[in-house]
Amino acid sequence: MIMNTKKIITRLSVAVAMSVSTSAVFAQDIHFTQFDMAPLVVNPAFTGMFDGTARVGGIYRSQWGSVTVPYVTYGAHADMPLYADQSGGYLAAGVQVFNDKAGDGNLSNFTGLVSVAYHKTVGRNAELAVGMQGGYAQKSIDLSKLYFGDESYNGTFVQGTSSEYGLGIGNQVSYYLVNAGVSLAGANDERTFSYIIGAGANNINQPNDALLKKQTSAVGLDMRYTGQLGLAIMSNARFALRPALLFQSQASATEIIGGNEFMYYVGNEPGYNNFSTAVFLGGWYRTGDAVMITGGLEFKGFRIGLGYDYNISSLNSASNGNGGFEIAVRYIAPYPLKFAAKRVVPCTRF
Repeated sequence: MIMNTKKIITRLSVAVAMSVSTSAVFAQDIHFTQFDMAPLVVNPAFTGMFDGTARVGGIYRSQWGSVTVPYVTYGAHADMPLYADQSGGYLAAGVQVFNDKAGDGNLSNFTGLVSVAYHKTVGRNAELAVGMQGGYAQKSIDLSKLYFGDESYNGTFVQGTSSEYGLGIGNQVSYYLVNAGVSLAGANDERTFSYIIGAGANNINQPNDALLKKQTSAVGLDMRYTGQLGLAIMSNARFALRPALLFQSQASATEIIGGNEFMYYVGNEPGYNNFSTAVFLGGWYRTGDAVMITGGLEFKGFRIGLGYDYNISSLNSASNGNGGFEIAVRYIAPYPLKFAAKRVVPCTRF
């Protein structure tokens, strides 16, 4: 009984701390191993940055199942170019929704975002994009499933007696979000080498996201800054290297993911496009947290990917190394044949 009680208190203390403390919010921000499969989460400027008429995708992630109730995140996105102007630029729009559920108290974060981006051709084979994103978020927790340490009386829990309730913990809070980003993509004339560089700022309006009813004007969601770098290098007609780096910083927390994806084209039309048949395998490292592996298949505009994290953080002993599992699917609709050469995006790494 003592061991079970200790485990319950420890697990629920962590859940409540992440729920009511703005300094720990970053721990609950969504992150994906296959971050290129959620481009509108990474940077609003990536809206419409692909070679085709429309892009749709979905992703599912589950983690920490060996430690507590699994943390589950799932999302979907869709975006497309709207129209091109005579100066060589085009406007694109998209939508991104995701939901995150964590821990024993079902700490939930539902977010819906709408994004727009303007892309402008610069130079011979480069494209500059500026994107904006806005939306609505709702965070909630089921207090009826939480127990607090000071509710234990002679080995029995009595819910509703904790002094924590004096803090005024609420079940739900809603707020609006504003994000922005820029990116630059380019390629050489032979398109055997291409790159994309991006930077973004999230939570620009710093909304109040605390579940505490007794809030002050000083309480707010910290801005999150991001940076991205992606390359696509065709070593020959069938083999490509696709290294990438993702940087995120919020308050005192920093996350860096780096690695490389190896892609081998196996179809009859190898080369740089979204519609050839290829297999891929990638290795990644998230600083101080996990070593990841990804793999999957691309064919006829579809990309199906799997990802797995091996935990190397301080939670390794509790998790037995078990981190997160992901599955993601994306589809890019091609141009009609007679318009196949209408617009070529320099790099579709994200």
